[in-house]
Amino acid sequence: MGMISEFKEFAAKGNMIDMAVGIVIGAAFGTVIKSLVDDILMPVLASVLGSPDFSNLFVILQAPTGSDVNMESITAVREAGGVALGYGLFFNAFLAFLIVAAALFFVVKGVNATKKKEAEAPAAPPAPSNEEVLLTQIRDLLQAK
Repeated sequence: MGMISEFKEFAAKGNMIDMAVGIVIGAAFGTVIKSLVDDILMPVLASVLGSPDFSNLFVILQAPTGSDVNMESITAVREAGGVALGYGLFFNAFLAFLIVAAALFFVVKGVNATKKKEAEAPAAPPAPSNEEVLLTQIRDLLQAK
């Protein structure tokens, strides 16, 4: 079997298509979670904790050169050549990770519960074998006489 035909066989399998669909949905899910964290959760947490924006919580490790640098934004500090430890950005990313992990946990838990219900369902009794069918027919004929 040639390499091209082997690849066609591999690519035509359902697992490859399922994986591609999963990756696309995962990317879209990541975008939704990022928006949930950045646009909904973080502003609420920031207002409760008194910080205007967690993404701008940082510590300057090396100040940029120049006196006209805006030191209120981590982006501005980094663009000016400074070094800043962005723990607020890390907190945002960690919170997004926790939300994704929780969502996946509930999805997997639901799938496992569904599989468990399917496994617990009683199996249909097996169909009688040909010999049993013939013996039943013979018995019925003998009883009819």
